[in-house]
Amino acid sequence: MAVDSAISSPLGPPACEKDAKSLRFIEEMTRNADSVQERVLSDILTQNSQTEYLRRFKLNGASDRDSFKSKLPVITYEDLQPEIQRIANGDRSAILSAHPISEFLTSSGTSAGERKLMPTIKEELDRRQLLYSLLMPVMNLYVPGLDKGKGLYFLFVKSETRTPGGLLARPVLTSYYKSEHFKTRPYDPYNVYTSPNEAILCPDSFQSMYTQMLCGLQDRHQVLRVGAVFASGLLRAIRFLQLNWRQLSQDIETGTLNQKVTDPSLRECMGKILKPDPELARFVRRECSKESWEGIITRIWPNTKYLDVIVTGAMAQYIPTLDYYSGGLPKACTMYASSECYFGLNLNPMCKPSEVSYTIMPNMAYFEFLPHDPNSAGFTRDSPPKLVDLVDVEIGKEYELVITTYAGLCRYRVGDILRVTGFHNSAPQFHFVRRKNVLLSIDSDKTDEAELQKAVENASRLLREFNTSVVEYTSYADTKTIPGHYVIYWELLVKDAANSPTDDVLKQCCLAMEESMNSVYRQGRVADNSIGPLEIRVVRNGTFEELMDYAISRGASINQYKVPRCVNFTPIMELLDSRVVSTHFSPALPHWTPERRR
Repeated sequence: MAVDSAISSPLGPPACEKDAKSLRFIEEMTRNADSVQERVLSDILTQNSQTEYLRRFKLNGASDRDSFKSKLPVITYEDLQPEIQRIANGDRSAILSAHPISEFLTSSGTSAGERKLMPTIKEELDRRQLLYSLLMPVMNLYVPGLDKGKGLYFLFVKSETRTPGGLLARPVLTSYYKSEHFKTRPYDPYNVYTSPNEAILCPDSFQSMYTQMLCGLQDRHQVLRVGAVFASGLLRAIRFLQLNWRQLSQDIETGTLNQKVTDPSLRECMGKILKPDPELARFVRRECSKESWEGIITRIWPNTKYLDVIVTGAMAQYIPTLDYYSGGLPKACTMYASSECYFGLNLNPMCKPSEVSYTIMPNMAYFEFLPHDPNSAGFTRDSPPKLVDLVDVEIGKEYELVITTYAGLCRYRVGDILRVTGFHNSAPQFHFVRRKNVLLSIDSDKTDEAELQKAVENASRLLREFNTSVVEYTSYADTKTIPGHYVIYWELLVKDAANSPTDDVLKQCCLAMEESMNSVYRQGRVADNSIGPLEIRVVRNGTFEELMDYAISRGASINQYKVPRCVNFTPIMELLDSRVVSTHFSPALPHWTPERRR
C-alpha cells in the first residue's frame, strides 16, 4: 500500500453533537500520537516511580524514553510470575503499581495450564469505558439510523475466583459487565440492547442465553444489529435457537417463562417483559421448522444492518458459516483489546473482514513494537531487541506488540503479531495476523504445539497394552460443527492386528487428550459449551508419507520437511480425510472446576 493512500482524511460529519466530541478526540489523539505517547510514558513512570519493580532497575525517578529503554528489560509473563504470585497471596505493598491492584483479569492459559493473572487498577475501567464510548460515533458515520432501534447482543459473564489474598480473578469482560460503568450506564439511543442486565449477568449460561434469545425474538423488528464478542459466540446462539425454538415459541405464545429459568432476579425481570404473542410464536415456529436455516438471521430479524463480531485472527475460520446464516450481512470488527490492555478501534468498521485494521489509540498505554522475524531464534538478555516506537513502525512490516501500562506491566510482550497497513494521521493502523505460537483455537482457547504434543503423549500411553503407538499426527480446528471442535489425525503402528485397540480405547484416548488440555479449553468444554468433543481420526498406514510427497511436489525441501502439527490447507485436509479408516469422539466431559489460586 502506498503511503499517500494509507493516510486517512478526517473522519467526516458526525451523527450528533455528542458524536462530534468523540470524533474530535480521536482526531486529536491520532494527530499528536507521539507527544501523547511521550506523556503517557512519563505519567506511568512518574506514578509508579516508587514501586519495587521500577526501583529494581535504578530509574531513580527518571521518566524519559531514553532512560526507560536503556534500563528496563523486555519481559514475558513468566518473568513477572513471582511478583504476581506475591500480589495474589495478599502482599499489598507497591510491587508493580503505586495504585492498589483492584483485581486480576484472567488471560488465556499458560504452558502450565493455568490462566494468566493480569493485574489491573480501578482507573483502568475509565480508560476502557472511554474506548467503548468511541465505537458508536465511528459506526454512525457508516450506518445511519442506529438510534431508531436496538442491538441484539449475546453477552455473558464467566466464572470468577478469589486469590489466596482475596483479590477477584475473572475475565476482562466479566469485570466490565459487573462494573457500575456497565450496570448503571446512562441511556444512549445509539446503544440500547434487547438483553436486560439481569440476563447478561446471570452466571448460568443456559438461563442467560435462553432469556437473551427470548428478548431478542420479542423485539425482532427493532433489532438493527446482531452481535457477540466472538464469531463463535454468535454461532453458538444460532445453534441454541435450533435446539430450543419449540420451548421459546411456547413461552412467547403463553407469555410465561420456562421453568428451567430459576434465577429469581431473572424471573422477576422477565415477568415484566414477557407478554403473550401467539402471532410471533407462529412466526418463530414456521421459520425454525424449515429444513434450511440459510439466512435465518435476516429472516427472523429482518432489519439487521450488520453483525458486530470479531472475525479476525482465529475467528476468520467462521466467516463462511456466518455468511450462510446471515445472508452475507457485513461483519463489523469494532475494537482490539485484551486482558492486559485495550489497544484501539477500527475506523472503517464496515470493511471486508480480510481488510480489518485497528488504529492504536496512543492514550491507552505506552506501545512499542518488536520487529517479527518468524525464523529468528529470539533474543537473550545479552542481545536485547531493538524496539520501535508507535509512530516509527513501517507499512507492510510485522511486529510483536509490547506494552507498558498504568497497572504496572513494563515492556511486556503481549504475544500478538500485527502487520502495519497504514496510518490515520500519525497513528499507525494494524491488521491482526495471529497470536504467537497458537496452533489450535475454537473460542477463547489457545493450544500451542507443546500442549498438543503433551496431550498426544498422554493419550498414547493407553495404547501400550495393545502394543500400538502413534507414528505421526496432525490437527485442525473443525468449525463446521457448532460448537467447533478439535480434530486430531493419528497414524498408528499396530504390531499385533489380533490385539489392536478397540473403539472404546480410542474414545478414552480422546478423553485423555482433553484432560491434558489447559483449563481454558476444559472450561470451554464443561462450563461454556463453546467447544465440542475432541475427535480422533485414524488414517491408514503411509498417509503421512503421502503428505510429505505432496509437500515436496509443491516445492518443499526434502531435507527440511517437518510434519505440520496443524493443517488448514484444503487439498491437504482432503488427502487426510480420504485416508481415514475410523473416527472416535471423546465420550465424556473432561474434569474442570474453577481454578483455586495457590
